[in-house]
Amino acid sequence: MYFIANWKMYGGLKTLNSLNKVISFSKSNLKNKSKIVYCPPFTLISSLSQKLKNTYIDVGAQNCHESQKYASLTGQVNSNMLKESGAKFVILGHSENRIIGEENNLINKKIKSSLKAGLKVILCIGETLKEKKKYKTTKVLKNQINNCLNGIKKSSKIFIAYEPVWAIGTGHIPKLDDLKENILFIKNILKNNSVKVLYGGSVNSKNITDLKKIELIDGFLIGGESRYPKKFIDIIKKTYN
Repeated sequence: MYFIANWKMYGGLKTLNSLNKVISFSKSNLKNKSKIVYCPPFTLISSLSQKLKNTYIDVGAQNCHESQKYASLTGQVNSNMLKESGAKFVILGHSENRIIGEENNLINKKIKSSLKAGLKVILCIGETLKEKKKYKTTKVLKNQINNCLNGIKKSSKIFIAYEPVWAIGTGHIPKLDDLKENILFIKNILKNNSVKVLYGGSVNSKNITDLKKIELIDGFLIGGESRYPKKFIDIIKKTYN
Protein backbone atom coordinates (compact mmCIF):
# COMPACT_ATOMS: atom_id res chain seq x y z
CA MET A 1 0.00 0.00 0.00
CA TYR A 2 1.41 3.37 -1.06
CA PHE A 3 0.77 6.73 0.60
CA ILE A 4 1.99 9.61 -1.59
CA ALA A 5 2.11 13.04 0.05
CA ASN A 6 1.80 15.89 -2.43
CA TRP A 7 2.74 19.11 -0.64
CA LYS A 8 2.17 21.25 -3.75
CA MET A 9 3.53 24.81 -3.24
CA TYR A 10 3.80 24.58 0.54
CA GLY A 11 6.67 23.99 2.94
CA GLY A 12 10.00 25.43 4.02
CA LEU A 13 13.04 24.13 5.87
CA LYS A 14 11.28 24.56 9.22
CA THR A 15 8.48 22.32 7.95
CA LEU A 16 10.82 19.33 7.85
CA ASN A 17 10.82 19.08 11.64
CA SER A 18 7.12 18.22 11.49
CA LEU A 19 8.04 14.91 9.87
CA ASN A 20 9.65 13.52 13.03
CA LYS A 21 6.31 12.06 14.13
CA VAL A 22 5.77 10.40 10.77
CA ILE A 23 9.31 8.99 10.75
CA SER A 24 8.83 7.56 14.25
CA PHE A 25 5.45 6.13 13.28
CA SER A 26 6.81 4.50 10.11
CA LYS A 27 9.68 2.82 11.96
CA SER A 28 7.34 1.39 14.57
CA ASN A 29 4.39 0.42 12.38
CA LEU A 30 5.16 0.12 8.68
CA LYS A 31 8.43 -1.62 7.81
CA ASN A 32 7.59 -3.65 4.68
CA LYS A 33 3.85 -3.16 5.12
CA SER A 34 3.56 0.16 3.28
CA LYS A 35 5.57 2.80 1.48
CA ILE A 36 5.33 6.51 2.23
CA VAL A 37 6.56 8.98 -0.38
CA TYR A 38 6.81 12.72 0.27
CA CYS A 39 6.68 14.99 -2.78
CA PRO A 40 7.64 18.50 -1.60
CA PRO A 41 8.55 21.56 -3.68
CA PHE A 42 11.87 21.33 -5.58
CA THR A 43 13.53 23.48 -2.92
CA LEU A 44 13.12 20.79 -0.24
CA ILE A 45 13.98 17.61 -2.13
CA SER A 46 17.67 17.50 -1.22
CA SER A 47 17.15 18.42 2.45
CA LEU A 48 14.25 16.02 2.82
CA SER A 49 16.12 13.12 1.22
CA GLN A 50 18.95 13.64 3.71
CA LYS A 51 16.52 13.72 6.63
CA LEU A 52 14.79 10.54 5.47
CA LYS A 53 17.93 8.43 5.05
CA ASN A 54 17.64 5.06 6.79
CA THR A 55 13.85 5.34 7.07
CA TYR A 56 10.98 3.63 5.28
CA ILE A 57 10.08 6.91 3.57
CA ASP A 58 11.08 7.98 0.05
CA VAL A 59 11.14 11.38 -1.65
CA GLY A 60 9.57 12.41 -4.91
CA ALA A 61 9.08 15.54 -7.02
CA GLN A 62 5.91 17.13 -8.34
CA ASN A 63 6.92 17.65 -11.97
CA CYS A 64 9.96 17.98 -14.26
CA HIS A 65 11.04 19.25 -17.65
CA GLU A 66 10.83 16.76 -20.51
CA SER A 67 14.48 17.08 -21.58
CA GLN A 68 17.26 15.18 -19.84
CA LYS A 69 19.85 17.50 -21.32
CA TYR A 70 21.11 20.53 -19.42
CA ALA A 71 20.11 23.68 -21.25
CA SER A 72 19.47 27.41 -21.00
CA LEU A 73 15.92 27.00 -19.73
CA THR A 74 15.33 29.47 -16.92
CA GLY A 75 13.38 28.07 -13.99
CA GLN A 76 13.27 24.49 -15.29
CA VAL A 77 14.38 21.28 -13.55
CA ASN A 78 14.90 18.00 -15.41
CA SER A 79 14.71 14.37 -14.29
CA ASN A 80 18.48 13.95 -13.92
CA MET A 81 18.59 16.91 -11.56
CA LEU A 82 15.78 15.41 -9.50
CA LYS A 83 17.58 12.09 -9.26
CA GLU A 84 20.80 13.79 -8.18
CA SER A 85 18.87 15.71 -5.51
CA GLY A 86 17.63 12.49 -3.95
CA ALA A 87 14.22 12.01 -5.57
CA LYS A 88 13.07 8.48 -6.36
CA PHE A 89 9.59 9.34 -7.64
CA VAL A 90 8.01 12.08 -9.72
CA ILE A 91 4.36 13.10 -10.10
CA LEU A 92 3.47 13.82 -13.72
CA GLY A 93 0.27 14.86 -15.47
CA HIS A 94 -1.38 16.42 -12.44
CA SER A 95 -4.56 18.24 -13.42
CA GLU A 96 -3.21 21.50 -12.02
CA ASN A 97 -0.48 21.30 -14.67
CA ARG A 98 -2.82 20.06 -17.40
CA ILE A 99 -5.02 23.12 -16.80
CA ILE A 100 -2.14 25.46 -17.65
CA GLY A 101 -1.29 23.69 -20.89
CA GLU A 102 0.34 20.30 -20.29
CA GLU A 103 -0.99 17.87 -22.87
CA ASN A 104 -0.67 14.10 -23.12
CA ASN A 105 2.15 14.16 -25.68
CA LEU A 106 4.26 16.41 -23.45
CA ILE A 107 3.54 14.23 -20.41
CA ASN A 108 4.60 11.22 -22.46
CA LYS A 109 8.00 12.84 -23.09
CA LYS A 110 8.36 13.64 -19.39
CA ILE A 111 7.60 10.04 -18.44
CA LYS A 112 10.19 8.69 -20.86
CA SER A 113 12.80 11.14 -19.56
CA SER A 114 12.02 10.29 -15.94
CA LEU A 115 12.25 6.55 -16.51
CA LYS A 116 15.62 6.97 -18.22
CA ALA A 117 16.84 8.89 -15.19
CA GLY A 118 15.80 6.01 -12.93
CA LEU A 119 12.76 7.63 -11.37
CA LYS A 120 9.44 5.93 -10.67
CA VAL A 121 6.52 7.80 -12.21
CA ILE A 122 3.16 8.61 -10.64
CA LEU A 123 0.94 9.46 -13.62
CA CYS A 124 -2.18 11.43 -12.73
CA ILE A 125 -5.32 10.93 -14.79
CA GLY A 126 -8.90 12.05 -14.26
CA GLU A 127 -12.00 13.63 -15.74
CA THR A 128 -13.43 17.10 -15.18
CA LEU A 129 -16.94 17.64 -13.80
CA LYS A 130 -18.15 18.62 -17.25
CA GLU A 131 -16.76 15.40 -18.74
CA LYS A 132 -18.31 13.38 -15.93
CA LYS A 133 -21.74 14.90 -16.49
CA LYS A 134 -21.48 14.08 -20.20
CA TYR A 135 -20.59 10.43 -19.34
CA LYS A 136 -17.16 10.76 -20.92
CA THR A 137 -15.13 9.50 -17.95
CA THR A 138 -13.99 6.19 -19.44
CA LYS A 139 -13.22 7.81 -22.80
CA VAL A 140 -11.08 10.47 -21.08
CA LEU A 141 -9.24 7.95 -18.90
CA LYS A 142 -8.50 5.64 -21.83
CA ASN A 143 -7.23 8.53 -23.94
CA GLN A 144 -4.97 9.82 -21.17
CA ILE A 145 -3.50 6.39 -20.41
CA ASN A 146 -2.92 5.37 -24.03
CA ASN A 147 -1.35 8.67 -25.07
CA CYS A 148 0.71 9.31 -21.93
CA LEU A 149 2.11 5.77 -21.94
CA ASN A 150 2.59 5.51 -25.70
CA GLY A 151 5.82 3.63 -26.45
CA ILE A 152 6.56 2.93 -22.78
CA LYS A 153 7.29 -0.63 -21.67
CA LYS A 154 8.72 -0.23 -18.16
CA SER A 155 5.32 -0.61 -16.57
CA SER A 156 6.71 -1.83 -13.24
CA LYS A 157 7.99 1.70 -12.61
CA ILE A 158 4.68 3.34 -13.46
CA PHE A 159 1.98 4.18 -10.91
CA ILE A 160 -1.41 5.46 -12.04
CA ALA A 161 -3.12 7.96 -9.74
CA TYR A 162 -6.80 8.30 -10.58
CA GLU A 163 -7.74 11.82 -9.49
CA PRO A 164 -11.12 13.08 -10.68
CA VAL A 165 -10.47 16.79 -11.28
CA TRP A 166 -13.78 17.70 -9.65
CA ALA A 167 -12.74 15.92 -6.42
CA ILE A 168 -9.40 17.70 -5.88
CA GLY A 169 -9.62 20.08 -2.95
CA THR A 170 -13.44 20.07 -2.95
CA GLY A 171 -14.09 17.64 -0.11
CA HIS A 172 -16.11 15.44 -2.46
CA ILE A 173 -15.15 11.92 -3.53
CA PRO A 174 -16.78 9.63 -6.10
CA LYS A 175 -19.53 7.24 -5.11
CA LEU A 176 -17.86 4.00 -4.10
CA ASP A 177 -19.52 1.97 -6.84
CA ASP A 178 -18.44 4.49 -9.48
CA LEU A 179 -14.90 4.60 -8.08
CA LYS A 180 -14.61 0.82 -8.02
CA GLU A 181 -15.84 0.66 -11.61
CA ASN A 182 -13.33 3.29 -12.76
CA ILE A 183 -10.38 1.66 -10.96
CA LEU A 184 -11.29 -1.69 -12.55
CA PHE A 185 -11.58 0.00 -15.95
CA ILE A 186 -8.08 1.47 -15.55
CA LYS A 187 -6.60 -1.89 -14.56
CA ASN A 188 -8.26 -3.59 -17.50
CA ILE A 189 -6.75 -1.03 -19.91
CA LEU A 190 -3.28 -1.58 -18.46
CA LYS A 191 -3.59 -5.38 -18.55
CA ASN A 192 -0.57 -5.57 -16.30
CA ASN A 193 -0.72 -6.62 -12.66
CA SER A 194 2.58 -4.89 -11.86
CA VAL A 195 1.09 -1.42 -12.33
CA LYS A 196 -0.19 0.10 -9.08
CA VAL A 197 -3.38 2.15 -9.26
CA LEU A 198 -3.84 4.80 -6.59
CA TYR A 199 -6.73 7.11 -5.78
CA GLY A 200 -6.39 10.83 -5.12
CA GLY A 201 -8.81 13.69 -4.54
CA SER A 202 -9.94 15.00 -1.13
CA VAL A 203 -8.62 11.95 0.74
CA ASN A 204 -8.93 12.50 4.49
CA SER A 205 -9.11 10.61 7.78
CA LYS A 206 -12.91 10.47 7.58
CA ASN A 207 -13.53 9.18 4.06
CA ILE A 208 -10.58 6.78 4.14
CA THR A 209 -12.84 4.38 6.06
CA ASP A 210 -15.00 4.11 2.94
CA LEU A 211 -12.20 4.33 0.38
CA LYS A 212 -10.30 1.42 1.91
CA LYS A 213 -13.27 -0.85 1.19
CA ILE A 214 -12.22 -0.87 -2.47
CA GLU A 215 -9.56 -3.57 -2.43
CA LEU A 216 -8.53 -2.76 -6.00
CA ILE A 217 -6.92 0.47 -4.80
CA ASP A 218 -3.16 0.08 -4.21
CA GLY A 219 -2.67 3.34 -2.34
CA PHE A 220 -3.54 7.01 -2.10
CA LEU A 221 -2.24 10.33 -3.41
CA ILE A 222 -2.91 12.78 -0.60
CA GLY A 223 -2.75 16.56 -0.85
CA GLY A 224 -3.71 18.96 1.95
CA GLU A 225 -4.02 16.36 4.72
CA SER A 226 -0.45 15.15 4.11
CA ARG A 227 0.98 18.44 5.38
CA TYR A 228 -0.29 17.69 8.88
CA PRO A 229 1.51 14.73 10.52
CA LYS A 230 -1.38 13.70 12.77
CA LYS A 231 -3.93 13.74 9.95
CA PHE A 232 -1.56 11.89 7.62
CA ILE A 233 -0.83 9.23 10.24
CA ASP A 234 -4.55 8.86 10.97
CA ILE A 235 -5.21 8.16 7.29
CA ILE A 236 -2.56 5.45 7.26
CA LYS A 237 -3.76 3.91 10.53
CA LYS A 238 -7.39 3.80 9.42
CA THR A 239 -6.42 2.15 6.15
CA TYR A 240 -5.45 -0.94 8.14
CA ASN A 241 -7.93 -0.78 11.04
